[in-house]
Amino acid sequence: MNKVLLLLACLTVVFHVHAQDQDTTYWKKDFRAGISFNQASFSDNWTGGGVNSIGLNAFLNYKANYAKGIHTWDNEIDLAYGVLKNEGQSSRKSLDRVFFDTKYGRKLSDKWSFFSSLSLLTQFADGFEYDLEDANGDPFDSLISGLFAPAFLTSSWGLEYVPVDYFKVRFGPFSPRLTFVADDGLAELGAYGVDPGDNLRTEWLAFQLMADFNKDLAENLNLKWKYILFANYEELEARKIDHRLDLILSAKVNDFIDVGLGAIVIYDFDQVEEVQFSQALNLGIVYTFKNFKE
Repeated sequence: MNKVLLLLACLTVVFHVHAQDQDTTYWKKDFRAGISFNQASFSDNWTGGGVNSIGLNAFLNYKANYAKGIHTWDNEIDLAYGVLKNEGQSSRKSLDRVFFDTKYGRKLSDKWSFFSSLSLLTQFADGFEYDLEDANGDPFDSLISGLFAPAFLTSSWGLEYVPVDYFKVRFGPFSPRLTFVADDGLAELGAYGVDPGDNLRTEWLAFQLMADFNKDLAENLNLKWKYILFANYEELEARKIDHRLDLILSAKVNDFIDVGLGAIVIYDFDQVEEVQFSQALNLGIVYTFKNFKE
């Protein structure tokens, strides 16, 4: 995890230094970071039911976008991590995301551009399936994911459509993807689509669609979502097309306090043959910085 944090920190510094070397009027920088705390407790004679719990979430999002003439260069780092501790249980992850995206664009018209991008999606820490039982009936937790297990590195080439400032969609008919499974135990099981025993899966002929929406619905109320579709041409079946949707609805209480409702929906045939869903409601302290006005 330390190596990934160091890498992402270095990338952030590179973006910042490069921005300083350019005419800053061509750069738009947007930084958001926050931390939220959740807690619930019940007396011993509480008849309504419930479990004492505490939770802590943290996130960081940084964008540095350059535009001059027909050329654009957009960069984003999106980090999130959360821990939940219920009474009588060990601490467990509630949120875990490492996302990096960099994209060069060349405008073809007011709304269409050619683009080439590189993105990385992985996580910080190990993930487990909890409360399983072995052959003797003893409980155990099974490792199902970890740092770079999986990690998805995708290079996408195609056209981007930007009809309005708050919405854009990329069509990448050539989007080769590398899937890394760094944990040898998971690799031996053939997790995340790798051949059993291999740590890497390569999908050269693939299509990726990425849609991004970020709009203020009302004063102090913002809706943000990102949708990614990935299809391997060699296994082009509806049930084998990957989908991921990240959604955040946030309301600003004041300059530093935000309330946020977030959800993640994933369908990946190589993970499980069902839709995965997570949801979180947070109240926390948020720091924001922009060098431009909407």
